[in-house]
Amino acid sequence: MPLLSHREMKKYLLIILALSIATHFAFFGHPNETVFDEVHFGKFVSGYYTGEYYFDIHPPLGKLMIAGFAKLFDFQPEYSFVNIGDKFPDKKYMALRFLPALAGTLLPLVIFLLILELGMSRMAAFTGALLVVFDNALLTQSRLILLDPFLLLFGFTSLLFYFGYRRQPHPRHSHILENVRMSWDWNWNLFLMAIFSGLAISIKWTGLGFIALPILIEAVETLKTSETSIKLTIVSFMEVLRISSFFFISLAIYFSIFALHFALLPNLGSGDAFMKPNFRENNIVKNILDLNVEMYRSNQRLTAIHPYSSQWYTWPLMARPIFYWIKDNARIYFFGNPVIWWLSTVAVIYFMINFFRNIKNHTYGLLSIGYWLNLLPFIGVKRVMFLYHYLTALVFAIIILCYLVDKNPFDPLRARKNSRKIFTGIVIGAIAAFLFFAPLSYGLPLSQKAYNARVWFASWR
Repeated sequence: MPLLSHREMKKYLLIILALSIATHFAFFGHPNETVFDEVHFGKFVSGYYTGEYYFDIHPPLGKLMIAGFAKLFDFQPEYSFVNIGDKFPDKKYMALRFLPALAGTLLPLVIFLLILELGMSRMAAFTGALLVVFDNALLTQSRLILLDPFLLLFGFTSLLFYFGYRRQPHPRHSHILENVRMSWDWNWNLFLMAIFSGLAISIKWTGLGFIALPILIEAVETLKTSETSIKLTIVSFMEVLRISSFFFISLAIYFSIFALHFALLPNLGSGDAFMKPNFRENNIVKNILDLNVEMYRSNQRLTAIHPYSSQWYTWPLMARPIFYWIKDNARIYFFGNPVIWWLSTVAVIYFMINFFRNIKNHTYGLLSIGYWLNLLPFIGVKRVMFLYHYLTALVFAIIILCYLVDKNPFDPLRARKNSRKIFTGIVIGAIAAFLFFAPLSYGLPLSQKAYNARVWFASWR
């Protein structure tokens, strides 16, 4: 990690936090109507107040967190969450939207620290954080009763601790007392990595990518050492097993969340139809296993056509945004910042074209694995898919863009000379595009002419 003084670090973090708060909490609570999938997640959250058992294809942590926080503000399940556009009778719904907005607010801070941890410059880290702040899609998904902000925050925080572990020298190379201290630091980083990985997979199963990435990276390192000596190969292989063992902590968290889920839903509800008869009479472990099997089956059954669905290979181009809400001349689109999405896509393409020229570059390899690990698995998914499934891969694409501008392994001298100008240009362009498309992110009124000026392609309508 580049050396930053405490004062410098504080300055960067405060600027990022201030901008992130401003974007995420501007017009907070608008619209005071149900938007897109709030009709589903609002019902699920209400289940924890009535105790009526519900079924969802995603693990329960996100809904539990939202319900628990809203309880502090005396939220009651008085809303029906039946139709998009149904008006909320009071302001308590804002408590349901607060935690996703907070998670979205904190994500840029994590990305700033993660980019530094990957050995890039402070300018690269600052730019990466700002691109996360000013992406319209990440913003929109964070302002509603939705789960993705938690997934991204927990997942990338787990990677932050993993790369913190990798940055430290191996304790076996140190004096015995120093060895004890360094071993503690190693294990502490791995422990926190496992904690946040467990939280990520307890939000959505796509969080498994944040577990797979460290294991794959360590496996690749083992393959590299196999070319040197058998002894190093054995040591590296044992390290893979040691790191993998920490993920039993993640599994324990995952099962604990489900146990709490069952405990809070003792009453008959719509979800009973998805479970085996008399399932409440079984040992808790069997119910958790049965529920996870049914979640998988239900995921596979989601093959119905949706007018705003899209295929994985169209996501990097942002070919099909999603219509979330409309009232009169105000609309909310799940719609990315074109400057950020398209520049990051170009960076990924350039990255892949030159992959084999840089196959021995460690950071180059891990960013490639991180991006494709969070995109390619969707090839085998049969269920209907949407643009928001690209968000994790998008953040990796942003980091790849920052890495290419910062390091440019093909011309390092030019990179050092021009990177600041390029970063400044990217940020200015991203902020301008963000402001231009912001009305479609916040649900602000637009005249028909202004709306048409922002809908550049027929597939965006």
